[in-house]
Amino acid sequence: MASNLSLNKKWVGETAISEPRKFKAFTERNFDQISQLGGLSEEAKFEMKVVASVLPFRVNAYVLDELIDWSNIPNDPIFQLTFPQRGMLPDAAFSKMADCLRADPTAAEQRQVANEIRMTLNPHPAHQQTLNVPELDGQSLEGIQHKYRETVLFFPSQGQVCHAYCTFCFRWAQFVGDKTLRFASAEMGSLKEYLIKHPDVSDVLITGGDPMVMKTANFATYIDGLLAPELAHIQTIRIGTKAVSYWPQRFVSDPDADDLLRTIERAVAAGKQVALMLHLNHWQELMTPMAEQAIARLRETGAILRAQAPVLRHINDKAADWAKMWTKEVALGVYPYYMFVERDTGAKAYFELPLVEAWDIYRDAMKQVSGLARTARGPSMSAGPGKVEVQGVTEIHGEKVFALRFIQGRNPEWVQKPFFAKYDAKATWLDGLQPAFADKFFFEDEYQQMLSTA
Repeated sequence: MASNLSLNKKWVGETAISEPRKFKAFTERNFDQISQLGGLSEEAKFEMKVVASVLPFRVNAYVLDELIDWSNIPNDPIFQLTFPQRGMLPDAAFSKMADCLRADPTAAEQRQVANEIRMTLNPHPAHQQTLNVPELDGQSLEGIQHKYRETVLFFPSQGQVCHAYCTFCFRWAQFVGDKTLRFASAEMGSLKEYLIKHPDVSDVLITGGDPMVMKTANFATYIDGLLAPELAHIQTIRIGTKAVSYWPQRFVSDPDADDLLRTIERAVAAGKQVALMLHLNHWQELMTPMAEQAIARLRETGAILRAQAPVLRHINDKAADWAKMWTKEVALGVYPYYMFVERDTGAKAYFELPLVEAWDIYRDAMKQVSGLARTARGPSMSAGPGKVEVQGVTEIHGEKVFALRFIQGRNPEWVQKPFFAKYDAKATWLDGLQPAFADKFFFEDEYQQMLSTA
């Protein structure tokens, strides 16, 4: 098959793309080398270091130079997205870590304090380490999760970092250097064997971290492995990535960018649907020529591009921002897919919104866009039992309630079944809701049984 790729293309419209740049990352170890932080007070920089000692921090030169409006600090949404803020840790935890750093600790002492705090931040929500890990011949398959019947998640070991870290991410525990908190696997053979034994699986999601940090040679090993004839039942290969936002050069000017796109094109030609699940949190991420070209080149491979993000205080908590982002996504050929609710982990208290406020943002944003942008579902909680969508607030028999439904469930029979919870203006997660018109939610007994036998 002849390639459809416009290789080495250097223009988007009338805008010239700059020459290839070398990837340069900054972490808490070389934090002081970020020149843009020079205007901050020493106290502000120390507070960032305190938080970065507990939650992962990584950013790169593209984000610093192209995405952050440094005249709008600390309110710039991409700054909030990538840089640690004091409010991300509870006061007591912040003080404990700050006191430790002021005492000039050894590496082991600092790590011990950090780990103690991390374990209070629910590093693995929704029972993902107990209910989601499958077995093959009686052995747990590390680096694989199987929560929903049709979809298996795969965590290749080479992809367990990101080009930059989101401080809200529910995968934050992957990036703090504690192997006991990581999901990672290099075993394509185990994945393949498991999939052969589960013909009801139609989708494989390659995730991380970010699989797009891998060199193409490593990435191609996994993609080509999924094209084997005995895996004909795998219809869709999903790739979860934020590289379009954080390092679009991965698809444009990196030395192996063309080979990466050919790998995707090869999977499409083999009859698979390749779906790039783009993590896009704010419209600012889509406004650079490099990001636009990355999306254009990905679309040329025949891949489908979908976008998802949680609704987050300090970043995208206004309906106008979601409407502008969804509209821009549609203009670029990206399908709006999910508005999530911030997960109950890590810095949740800093970013979370009441469910009713999240629903108001979703509804108001939907009113501002055309039908093509109304494909985004939400607000959706990826909770232990499944993905639960807040469909709205209504009144039944004089009682104000949340109308809810499962978009996806551990038991497929739960999907699309409506249920109701008592209205609570402060509730931010499923666990904070009480059932309406019943003593318990319809799925509770079965879910508790799942937990007891895990």
